[in-house]
Amino acid sequence: MSGPYAGIRIVDLTSMLSGPWATTILGDQGADVIKVEVPGSGDHVRSLGNQRAGMSAMFLNINRNKRSITIDLKMEEGRQVLFDLVRNADVVVQNFRPGVVERLGVGYDDISAINPGIVYLSLSGFGEKGPWVDKPVYDPVIQAVSGLTTIQAGSDTERPRLVRTVLPDKFSAMCAAQAMGAALFHRQRTGKGQHVRLSMLDAVLSFLWASDFGGQTYPDLNVDNNAAASFIDLIYQTKDGYMTVSTMSNKEWQAFCSAVGDEALAKDPRFLTPKLRDKNVNERLQAIQAHLLDYTTEKNLERLEAKGVPCAPALTRNEVIDHPQVKAMGTIFESEHHAAGRLRQVRNAARFETSPAVHRHGAPLLGQHCREILIQAGYDDDRIRALGEKGVVGFENDPHPEMRAAE
Repeated sequence: MSGPYAGIRIVDLTSMLSGPWATTILGDQGADVIKVEVPGSGDHVRSLGNQRAGMSAMFLNINRNKRSITIDLKMEEGRQVLFDLVRNADVVVQNFRPGVVERLGVGYDDISAINPGIVYLSLSGFGEKGPWVDKPVYDPVIQAVSGLTTIQAGSDTERPRLVRTVLPDKFSAMCAAQAMGAALFHRQRTGKGQHVRLSMLDAVLSFLWASDFGGQTYPDLNVDNNAAASFIDLIYQTKDGYMTVSTMSNKEWQAFCSAVGDEALAKDPRFLTPKLRDKNVNERLQAIQAHLLDYTTEKNLERLEAKGVPCAPALTRNEVIDHPQVKAMGTIFESEHHAAGRLRQVRNAARFETSPAVHRHGAPLLGQHCREILIQAGYDDDRIRALGEKGVVGFENDPHPEMRAAE
């Protein structure tokens, strides 16, 4: 085993996107992640499009380095199986709607009574209290209510726009992974487990606040809608494509003016300071665009880079894969999945010098590790077979079909 979380066991009750993403981060970093799924159907993400060999690309990408067991938690014996799994676990993660785990009898109080040192993470959309506690949540809902769609529009007066990726899900996963690590560190120092609660709305607001809620930082000041723009689109058209240019400092602005040979622009009183350049943002963007449109992206990069101006081409997804910087860093790797075949994925972002993250195996088939996990929990074959016959656990893709109920 390798990775900083080697030896840590996580019982993962989550489904969809943010929860599985979070546990995959720790799985990549060495944790043994046991993914508990609904018998017969499993995580909904398994059924999404872009499939090969019955496995969706999304599921493959956010559930690697995990083992799958299917347990019917609505059955008393199913809950007992889960209790046996968490006796020797370090973390339990769940993202059911608030109140569901308590009704099932697998909430924090139930689990901590069996394992007092457990770190129990509850991930929800809006939290465990308030008027929207029972509201169903998907990523666009959080984007809308957090103000992200207005920020993406560029102004409070423009039509709100979604970010074209599931940013709330992704950032909630990052927050959840960090929170699990922090709670494990606390337990190492004190010996005490705890219940960690995280809502997607809280995560996204914490993500946005520093850079996008500056006007709301001072409670005694009212911000006019016309002055509330908090996002600048820095994508410019070139003769043959698109690129970005960013000139935050005075030095970088002057460097841009020098690179494009516009002395008048360098002395323009509207753009002499960062505050003035923000105030006259539309005019500044128009001036930059005018100097880029008649040249190819490559030529623009050449003349801007020569002066040290931050810039880059706007790449398509296929171009990203072949970019020399991405290749030099080994960010994208290929592996062979036992069912889906050859895969191309992104490695874990953090690189640990003495405990490197390792791609141990691909995402599991539904119920693939039922018998293996139960044996590790102390079950013998007769008991395992009996659980299968009762439908308490499933053996949908277990390599030991003799454990399944007779068909």
